[in-house]
Amino acid sequence: MSKRKSHRPRIHNAIDAPKPVRAAGLLRAGDSEPGDAHSFRSPLARLLDAPQLARVVPHLAPETLHQLIRHVGLHASGELVASATPAQLTSVFDFDLWRSAQPGLVEQFDADRFGEWLELLVETGEPVAARIVAALDEHLVTVGLSRYIRVFDPSAITSPASIDDDLPDTEMAMFGGLECEVGGYLVRAIRADAWDAIVALLVALDDDYQDCFHRVMRGCRQLSNSVPEVDGLDHLLMRPEQLLHDVALDRERRRSQQGYSTRDDARAFLRLAREGRRRRPDGTPVLNPIAATYLRTAEQTAASADHDASLVPLSAAEPGSTGSVVETRDAIIGLLAESGAVPQRPRALLEGAGSQPSRLACIRPLMEYVRDTDDTAHLMRNRELAFLANTLIAGCSIQSRSFTLQEASDAVVGICNLGLEHWPARWPENDSPGAESTGEPNSLLPRTFLVDHDLVTAFEVGWQVLHQDVCLFVAQRLIVALTALRRADAEVDRELRVLRIELRRYREAGTPWCARDALDVIAILDMPAWVSLLGLMGECPVVPVALTAVLEGRTGSVSATAFEFISTTSQIATVREFMAQLPNVLRR
Repeated sequence: MSKRKSHRPRIHNAIDAPKPVRAAGLLRAGDSEPGDAHSFRSPLARLLDAPQLARVVPHLAPETLHQLIRHVGLHASGELVASATPAQLTSVFDFDLWRSAQPGLVEQFDADRFGEWLELLVETGEPVAARIVAALDEHLVTVGLSRYIRVFDPSAITSPASIDDDLPDTEMAMFGGLECEVGGYLVRAIRADAWDAIVALLVALDDDYQDCFHRVMRGCRQLSNSVPEVDGLDHLLMRPEQLLHDVALDRERRRSQQGYSTRDDARAFLRLAREGRRRRPDGTPVLNPIAATYLRTAEQTAASADHDASLVPLSAAEPGSTGSVVETRDAIIGLLAESGAVPQRPRALLEGAGSQPSRLACIRPLMEYVRDTDDTAHLMRNRELAFLANTLIAGCSIQSRSFTLQEASDAVVGICNLGLEHWPARWPENDSPGAESTGEPNSLLPRTFLVDHDLVTAFEVGWQVLHQDVCLFVAQRLIVALTALRRADAEVDRELRVLRIELRRYREAGTPWCARDALDVIAILDMPAWVSLLGLMGECPVVPVALTAVLEGRTGSVSATAFEFISTTSQIATVREFMAQLPNVLRR
């Protein structure tokens, strides 16, 4: 008997859960995308060899400098770092030294990365390293060094056993007795990597920046003390944890002042957006307080930057070189933008861009009108887009990974377009409990709409539509489909019951994506359906290419990670069509 040929699309590289995509701009230093050597690195390498580079670097935005360092690799960034200002490097460290295990989780200090930076600084030159470190926050330097060394007063040490009786001998044996005296302090390694760089840095600090040297060493010495005895206060943070907590708070404060969304603010904003806009007692809608604070801070920061720029003109010391400096700076930014490493205007809003411009039929003409007629409103709309993109990056995930810069930008435009399509039915000034959308795109908005209305509200409406009409809707329909689904395999049937229970629990909590792991059983029944459901029930729902392949009856290999952002009501109709077919798909 011959086997019947399958007409289902085959998922390419989807044996396990979709793998995170390492997009340009989010690679660690030294990494590169395949094929970049000729298309990106060569032009950039020529620019970095320009004689005016040292004058260009101080005028780069910290975000641009950070992405530039990532692209050329930390090991090759000595000249860039040596030319940067202390304020730039402080911001770069705020970006580069903190990592989270998963999108939306608390970012933790990356000690390994700190060691890589120390080695780079010392390779650039010990005097340069000392100058840069002396200008940084001493608490950050102390926290970083304390992950590599312990510092003691030699006069207080009679024998190794007098310091944490059972620990020093182990350390000495593990790292071959790495210790030395610098400036009257005994420095002992607790990990061997970066030891030579740390010793060289401390010697240079002791020679040229003694005040900084002693403050840092005293801080490290305090962190090297033995763990205190239990005294009833053991639930409090110990000194090392407290200092790290304080450093994290300082970083969060700096980033907030620069207009970046913190993880907690981003997640709070997205949660409030799913629930709907708050109202004053008189019934009028209130701008989300997190967005309002961000936009006010961004305006103040921009005004301060403009004031500083007017006081210190570009290349004022060498007027004749201003043109070449500006050209080099703009060329560097352009190359990084082309690679997706730095924020740029969303591709969907670029003139002549977008393979399917009809999906943005609401927002595109409105933004073009604002751009051409009202500079103030256009600036505000772009600040709102930046806030929303930052919020997605800081507080949301896509396919169980972080958004790339360009993905966040494109997602925001699509969600705003969806929100504009649902005006006025679901807009705060018109909505009411139980209000339903007509299901038809709105093409009657006046051209002046975005002069008087903000994009934050448009995003909130679109985000609520995605949550209710896609994420929760799909979860509910899947629960119904699973209720009537039975399989001969007892183990598969048990996992389907577990999935149904998990879905009910998380749907009631409004977080169906938390049942992601339990969805694995669907992959046994139908791989394209599994990939489709993962995308539809994500924190940011998307339409996977696998879903459209199922509806169109396409066969062949289908990418497990390719998707489209949901930006129109017609795409939501496609989702409903897929869910109507799902019970039959799962029973095959």
